[in-house]
Amino acid sequence: MLRTVLQSIRDVIFPHLCLSCGKDTIPSEEILCLNCTYNLPISKQHLYKENRFTDRFWGRIEIKSAGAYIYYKKKGSTQKLLSKLKYQGYWQIGHELGIRYGRILKNAALFSGIDYIIPIPLHPSKLKKRGFNQSEVFAKGLSIEMDTPINTNWLIRTKETPTQTTKTRMERFNNVADAFHILSPKSLQGKHILLVDDVLTTGATLEAAGRMILAIPNTKLSMACIAMADNI
Repeated sequence: MLRTVLQSIRDVIFPHLCLSCGKDTIPSEEILCLNCTYNLPISKQHLYKENRFTDRFWGRIEIKSAGAYIYYKKKGSTQKLLSKLKYQGYWQIGHELGIRYGRILKNAALFSGIDYIIPIPLHPSKLKKRGFNQSEVFAKGLSIEMDTPINTNWLIRTKETPTQTTKTRMERFNNVADAFHILSPKSLQGKHILLVDDVLTTGATLEAAGRMILAIPNTKLSMACIAMADNI
C-alpha cells in the first residue's frame, strides 16, 4: 500500500513521459504511450526471405535473412525516437525496441539457428563521446528475447569515419571501406551471425562489416535494424 502511494506521489512530481509524443504514459516502466505504440510503423519483413531490406543488398552480398523493426520517415515518430536515442542519451529506447523486435524474431523461422548477435561497433573516440553504442543496446534487447549470445569483441571499428548523414550513396560506401576488422576469425567459422545496426539507409555500413564476416569460411549472415529509411 505504502509503495503504491509513494509511486503515485513520484509520478505526480516526476511524470513519466512518452519518449515519442511527450505525454504522460502508464505504466511507468514503458517508454511509449499506448497510442504511440499502436501507431509505430512496424514492418513485417521477418516473414519474407526477399523484402525491401534485402533488396538494398541484391547482387552485392549474400544474406540469409534480414529485417527492420520499424520504418523511418523524416519528421515522423521514428525520427524523434532515434534522435533521442543517438543524440540525447536515451539508450533505453534502443534496448526496449530490441526487446520488442526480439519477441518477434524468436518465433520467425527465417531467423532460426543464429549462433551470435554482433552489433556494428563505434570507433572508440565516438563511443567515448556518446557514452554508449546505440546498435549495441538494441542488440542486447534482441539477445534477451532471442536467447542468443551477443559478442561485442570480435568485430571492431579501426577507422574513424565522418557522419554518413549528408553523404551520397557512393560517398557512404567509400566512407566505410576498410573501416572494420575481425579479431577472432576462427571463432566465427561455421557460424550464423546476426549483424545489427540502428538504421538502414543505403546499407553501406552493414555491407562493409558483412563482407568481413562472410570472408570467414562457412559463415552465414543475417541482419537486423531498429529502422529502415523509407526513401533514400
